[in-house]
Amino acid sequence: MNTQNLPDKAGVIMFPPLLYVLVLLAGIAISLIFPNHFINFSIALPLGSLLFLSGLFTMLRAGRTFIKNKNPINPSGSTQLIIKSGIYKYTRNPMYVSFSIMYVGISLLINAWCSFLLLFPLLVLVQKGIIEREERYLTRKFGGEYVDYKTKVRRWI
Repeated sequence: MNTQNLPDKAGVIMFPPLLYVLVLLAGIAISLIFPNHFINFSIALPLGSLLFLSGLFTMLRAGRTFIKNKNPINPSGSTQLIIKSGIYKYTRNPMYVSFSIMYVGISLLINAWCSFLLLFPLLVLVQKGIIEREERYLTRKFGGEYVDYKTKVRRWI
């Protein structure tokens, strides 16, 4: 395959945070139409807050690492290097892990039971439409360096 004519980007289906927000909003809308409080507020508030803040902290750390290494945070940009330090020693996709954790936290906080039902399809979309495309791009661009990184660090957690 001639890779010289391919664009220097992953070609993801959508800006990842936007995908998470749209699916979350759909889950919230459905939960408003069919209200059903599935968890007690005394549990939802602390657990949802903890998850949201943990996800936010993880996202900020991952983003700071990208900025420090002058790599674009938006996957539609051209990746300059494989980041293997910080949180990237433990997961290849800390941003998507953090978005997922925040998504669950928000779903708990607002008691949007349908958001939980949409979590699995959302994760399939992220896996197929974003992560796998990024992995093909990074393998094409960085070859053995990225393949070696993939063998040492998990995709999610």
